[in-house]
Amino acid sequence: MINNYNVIDLFSGAGGLSQGFVQAGYNVLAGIDYDDAALKTYGHNIKGALALKEDLFDEKKSIKDIEYNLKGNKVDVIIAGPPCQGFSLTGSRDINDSRNKLYVAVVHAVEHFRPKAFLIENVPGMATLYKGAVKQQIINTFEDMGYAVSVTSKPLLAADYGVPQMRKRMFFVGFLKNLNYDYFEFPEAYLSKEEYIGTAEAISDLPSLEDSLGENIMEYEVKPQSEYQKLMRINSKYIYNHVGTKHTDEVKWVISQVPEGGNYKDLPVGVGESRKFNEAWTRYHSKKPSRTIDTGHRNHFHYKWNRVPTVRENARLQSFPDKYQFLGTKTQQNKQVGNAVPPLLAQAIADKMFKHLEEGYKSTENKTIVHYAEQIELNI
Repeated sequence: MINNYNVIDLFSGAGGLSQGFVQAGYNVLAGIDYDDAALKTYGHNIKGALALKEDLFDEKKSIKDIEYNLKGNKVDVIIAGPPCQGFSLTGSRDINDSRNKLYVAVVHAVEHFRPKAFLIENVPGMATLYKGAVKQQIINTFEDMGYAVSVTSKPLLAADYGVPQMRKRMFFVGFLKNLNYDYFEFPEAYLSKEEYIGTAEAISDLPSLEDSLGENIMEYEVKPQSEYQKLMRINSKYIYNHVGTKHTDEVKWVISQVPEGGNYKDLPVGVGESRKFNEAWTRYHSKKPSRTIDTGHRNHFHYKWNRVPTVRENARLQSFPDKYQFLGTKTQQNKQVGNAVPPLLAQAIADKMFKHLEEGYKSTENKTIVHYAEQIELNI
């Protein structure tokens, strides 16, 4: 039996996690966030899902509002990517003792809806925050609520799962113990280091914008030049959000001196002095995945052209399909793309969770059959 599991996405942003779960065959009911532009993007792209504006700091009111809008639909899975800014501990076991209200909102949502499973995504630093106490506190809290909780032993690298980006993220996944679900095992890497998708393989088919700044809607000029590009272009007739940035001649002159795969350290003495930090003046390498996509701080540059990547190029490097349109100002669009979970990474975990959900269902179903058979035998 195949189930179409219902999902709600807390702190959904533009919908990277949700898109991954849609691609894995789940039924996403709603995305919840407080960012108007991100919610417009979410509602435009995650078809059939509600884009709900809620202040998750006020978890009691927001949960009531979410439940009202779901109109009786059961929640099977909760996914969330809460920020961990300002996380502070006052207790060792219960996350309610934490001053990070956003994590508490996820806890209360899971406690209220009692989904079969949940997923929480966060940055790698969460694993070592307060010498690992935060990570353990999250595990303890959900274990006490009846969930078998698994955590990535090391951050998952997006490039391992077909994303052309060296982005690392950690995940917590929990399954209800009383539904016969065991501990979850995260998916193994799909690709070896030698098989990683480079930036040229990801974006070389997009217009160069040498002669113009491009437009918000453009036609493809060339056929896809890689399997990845074919995948990204499925069901898309046009290129969206491929608008360049107008740089000064001086900035273009500085960028032109950064070699492929290089950064500010490769610039001549006296050039690019205004920016000197780890990610400054970084040019992508055509044969390697990109660095972690930022939210539009103009520190990264196209592997070939002397400009920052467009929103669409960054969306490609994040593994958003070309049909996914980002709404709002260009600044808002860059923020939405940079903050998102890569859909292909989300899908890899969602696929594995789907199998785990199905196995638990079958196991529970078999237990019922055995129990019924035992009753018949006793009656005889």
